[in-house]
Amino acid sequence: MIMTELSVPIIAIMHSPYVEKFGIPRQPNLVQVESFIEMLAPYNVMEAFEGIEEFSHLWLIWQFHDNKHQQQNKFRPQVRPPRLGGNKKIGVFATRSMYRPAPVGLSVVQLKQVKKVGNTVRIYVTGSDLLDGTPILDIKPYIQYSDAVLDAQSGYAHDRPVLKKVHWSEQAHQSKTGLLQHAKIDQQYIAELESVLALDPRPAYQDDEQRIYGMRFGQLNIKFSCRDDAVVIQEITPE
Repeated sequence: MIMTELSVPIIAIMHSPYVEKFGIPRQPNLVQVESFIEMLAPYNVMEAFEGIEEFSHLWLIWQFHDNKHQQQNKFRPQVRPPRLGGNKKIGVFATRSMYRPAPVGLSVVQLKQVKKVGNTVRIYVTGSDLLDGTPILDIKPYIQYSDAVLDAQSGYAHDRPVLKKVHWSEQAHQSKTGLLQHAKIDQQYIAELESVLALDPRPAYQDDEQRIYGMRFGQLNIKFSCRDDAVVIQEITPE
């Protein structure tokens, strides 16, 4: 008998500043934003992580849990990747689209620290591309000699995205200064926000320099516009 379904446990939950899909980097390790993974019982024991500090990076296997338009039990053999402008269809297995037969993602992140916090264990990482609240299905060490294929071909996603410069409007700069003075945010938070915006989070098919876009990043609401070579932060406010 051939199995057609598989049940796996959720071992942890990701906590990240990506509180909505818009703005999440399209691949891991494009920006070094810090996040942490909170382990669930019975996996929240330090013994399970003995030796992990010898590895610099980890594989995260996780679930696309927020696909509101996912049609259950209906296979979609082709999808429209954002990298191709959202108007060209290719095979789902030639993409990393969230709309898959099994809604499972795979990301490499950099390990920063593992520590006990109260009754749980937290794994602090950078480079994640996971939405806040994402269920983690497994964690594995990244093995450099076998996992890194330096001469691999990457099809339509061969080149890294071109980064834009990030500018602040006078109003946004004043708001940023006030938030820093009142310890609502710090310089690291600002640097992480700028690195996310430098990737230009707009869909590839949108190119309106007059349009103001909105994005949530952690506890901040961001409004920005885009030019050919720059992103301009127009407004920044706490929730």
